[in-house]
Amino acid sequence: MKSFSIEKLCFITLLLLSFGYSNTVWADYVDDINAGTYGRGQQVIYEMNVGSYTPEGTFAAAEQRLDDLKRTGVDIVWLMPIYPRGGGINSPYAAVDFKAVNPDYGTVDDLKSFVSAAHGKGMKVWLDWVPNHTATDAKWVSSHPEYYKTVNGKMVNPNNYGDVYQLNYNNAGLVEAMNDCLKYWIDVADIDGYRCDYISSRDIPVSYWQNTILMLKNYKSGKEIVMLGETDFTDPNNVRLQSAGFDYDYAWGFQTKLEKYGSAGIYANPLKVYCTDLIEASKQMDVARMVYVTSHDMNWNEEKKTLISKYGQNRYLLTVLTYTLWGMPMIYNGMETGGNQALNYFEDTKIDWTQTDKRMLNTIRTLAALKHTQAALHDGAMASDNAPVEFLSTTNSNQYILAYRRAAGNSEVIVLLNTGTTTQTALLTGINGTYSQWLNSESIAKGVSRRSFKFTGNLSVSVPAKGYLVYVKGNYSEEDTPLEEPVKNLVDNDAYSVYYESPVDNATVCGWMWGDAHNDGAYYASTGSWPGDEFDRVGITDEGNVIYKLKLNITADADMPDNIIITENGSDDAHKVVDTAPFVNHGYYVKGQSVAVSTVPTSIASVNMGNRLESNVMYNLSGQRVDRSYQGVVIANGMKYIQR
Repeated sequence: MKSFSIEKLCFITLLLLSFGYSNTVWADYVDDINAGTYGRGQQVIYEMNVGSYTPEGTFAAAEQRLDDLKRTGVDIVWLMPIYPRGGGINSPYAAVDFKAVNPDYGTVDDLKSFVSAAHGKGMKVWLDWVPNHTATDAKWVSSHPEYYKTVNGKMVNPNNYGDVYQLNYNNAGLVEAMNDCLKYWIDVADIDGYRCDYISSRDIPVSYWQNTILMLKNYKSGKEIVMLGETDFTDPNNVRLQSAGFDYDYAWGFQTKLEKYGSAGIYANPLKVYCTDLIEASKQMDVARMVYVTSHDMNWNEEKKTLISKYGQNRYLLTVLTYTLWGMPMIYNGMETGGNQALNYFEDTKIDWTQTDKRMLNTIRTLAALKHTQAALHDGAMASDNAPVEFLSTTNSNQYILAYRRAAGNSEVIVLLNTGTTTQTALLTGINGTYSQWLNSESIAKGVSRRSFKFTGNLSVSVPAKGYLVYVKGNYSEEDTPLEEPVKNLVDNDAYSVYYESPVDNATVCGWMWGDAHNDGAYYASTGSWPGDEFDRVGITDEGNVIYKLKLNITADADMPDNIIITENGSDDAHKVVDTAPFVNHGYYVKGQSVAVSTVPTSIASVNMGNRLESNVMYNLSGQRVDRSYQGVVIANGMKYIQR
């Protein structure tokens, strides 16, 4: 790990504490990656409602939080409409003046300062543009009524929205005025792009977009303007817009399917079908896609659905999917807290930053680091610009595992998602070389951690319920330590001990034991309380699972317990990973199994008996009793060992 000065450490600590990041373990390699500046194809976009983002609800306050966004991995800040609101219901999409800012947010100078500060940190800023309509009390209603569509002499409320009037793009003056407003924010605030609302409206001709987008892209030499259109170009009704010149669209069809999958989805195949549909549809267009699990519309307009109510425990693995499958991932306002709020953007409901979901936060920022660094995950307009998605089969035909690989040049990423409600084992063949595990759904809440492994043909892993594992080819060890080799010999010099194998690294593994000799479990646990004594990490298997060991605090066979419970990161029975099981001295327990394995796992070549006590009764494979002088395979306490 990199060394830090006391001053830098204190500064970072203050930053984390200032924004709800307390008690989260931060790995500097992720911060170092996300601190960089990234271009098209490597970017993550964040939808921000200025009024909700901070308690103050201002540009100035949001500017002070840009470092937090940067650490989260954000490259583009999309500001929801910043204009003064009208129409009577306070919708941000009912603008009074397209050349002014909502006074509740601050001033134009405050916006300029926000954009400048974002640029200084390597981030871009896009404005939400509302081309279809204005508020019913907008300035143009009285000064330029000819700018509006009318029927029987009355201005039209589009889609029966009573707070807005539809603009008329057959009027040359309106076209000129709208384009003047678009150029205004480039000139005044140096903004970098626009998210354009409801571009599928038939009231705006495709020719308008073609001319306007071309104008904006050539408006200032050396200034890149990027355009995101709110629609799905693969929808037959919207195919006409593929020629409009937008850089990105919404992959609405895909998101709709994810929403359908929701919290009830437990099988992997429907999800695979949705992914395939997205990829195949994207091949028919030359526009890049924005992918996401929620937005302001879904969070508030659609029955006030939070991430939890919409997706349940599937929210984590679906987030991983949006970052690793296809397109540019989008984070909605406050999603990094866990997404457990329905934010009323009419009232600028404040994000509750005291709600912290460290699993979601660390997942998002680590995925961003992968997006930034792995060419296999970079996105582009043409299908050929995207690394292909190879769906992988498991040898056990696991119906709950969605596994896929993406590779581009020397970059390769393998993703495993468990859609089921129990831990699942996945065995993938043809996986060779050194890989680093970047994400583990069970350990990510404790802080990100990379660990490198060598695979020789097979990748066999246990994926937690509703969990995920992400591997990247190459040695990306978090610390400056040699590549960790799989354990081939467990040398056990302790008279009484047990082993435990789990895919979870850096877990807090504890053992609770009891028996006829001593019914009080505290006798075996030096802590004297549930969940008992903590195991030590002693190595890994060929498959990359972690081996833990617990040395018992007893001195005689008569004191050995009869039963054991092993837990990970839990303090109650709901967190058991090995339920009440018979205790076997030097037993090897595996996550999800209720008894110790009777033979040494194939991933471990041998267990050396070491200086085990003479009192242990041992037999050779012929059933003859032997002593410590015997060399070869012996059986003791129901387990096979190699005695040398």
